[in-house]
Amino acid sequence: MVSIGYFLSCEEFGPRELVRQAQLAEHAGFDQLWISDHYHPWTAEQGNSPFVWSVIGALSEATSLPITTAVTCPTVRIHPAVIAQAAATAAVQTGGKFTLGVGSGEALNEHILGDRWPPTPERLDMLDEAIDVIRKLFTGEQVTHRGRHYAVDNARLYTLPDQQVPIYVSGFGPKAARRAGEIGDGFCVVMPDAELITTFRDSGGGDKPVQGGLKVCQADTEAEGVATAHRLWASEQLPGELGQTLPRPADFEHATSLVTEDMVRENVPCGPDLDKQIAAVKEFVDAGADEVFVQQIGPEQHAFFQSWEQEVLPALR
Repeated sequence: MVSIGYFLSCEEFGPRELVRQAQLAEHAGFDQLWISDHYHPWTAEQGNSPFVWSVIGALSEATSLPITTAVTCPTVRIHPAVIAQAAATAAVQTGGKFTLGVGSGEALNEHILGDRWPPTPERLDMLDEAIDVIRKLFTGEQVTHRGRHYAVDNARLYTLPDQQVPIYVSGFGPKAARRAGEIGDGFCVVMPDAELITTFRDSGGGDKPVQGGLKVCQADTEAEGVATAHRLWASEQLPGELGQTLPRPADFEHATSLVTEDMVRENVPCGPDLDKQIAAVKEFVDAGADEVFVQQIGPEQHAFFQSWEQEVLPALR
């Protein structure tokens, strides 16, 4: 049976509200949590971006649900040795119910210290090396590493969970999916793409878990939901690699001026029709995802959790 989780949006909500939503999700019967990891929101309208590791600490005390970062970039803004320590601590706090989801990142978050933003092939190589560094530190041994991108000098983690933290790798194209199959303990996707998931499985992923994430906007009317989703998440509809290369929320705001409400309506289940939300989850299941995480866009959180507890989750199960 597919696992259904809730996707906590650090772009839309502050730390205390994220904890409250996690508690609502657990009460409603969701199985797991995804949580985004950003330095900036995509647009100023979203309005938030708390430090994810502080939020995870609070979540570990407020809920018993497993948590995955979706996703952390361990390559530019934060050194992989520091991410290793953060992830190990999170795993201890959650009693071993933490998964480190990683990806190659976006300029939006990674340019802030003035570092050069590398091209995609180099970012994937950096991710490979970062994962290698993190896994070495997860052993609890003293680590010295001199690589192409990172140096570690006599580092050792002393606070460790009983089992090594799983590392799931995200991917948006076939090259990233192959890389995830080769080096990941699982795969994270944000589109119900059966071909992409097959590439992951055929490249070494086998029967490792595949997580998928989507957004819905439950509202009293479809028009209301579309307007909210367009205001807050028009950035989801930007084509190509714009999401990886634009450096500032203001740049996303300029780019999303080209995104219409019809484009959002076509891609995001909006309004009161719960069958659309169920169908969107089933698309991921049919594509081969084992775990599906759903984010409710905007303020109608109570209505969303009530309808999912009473109608949607029973229908999916």
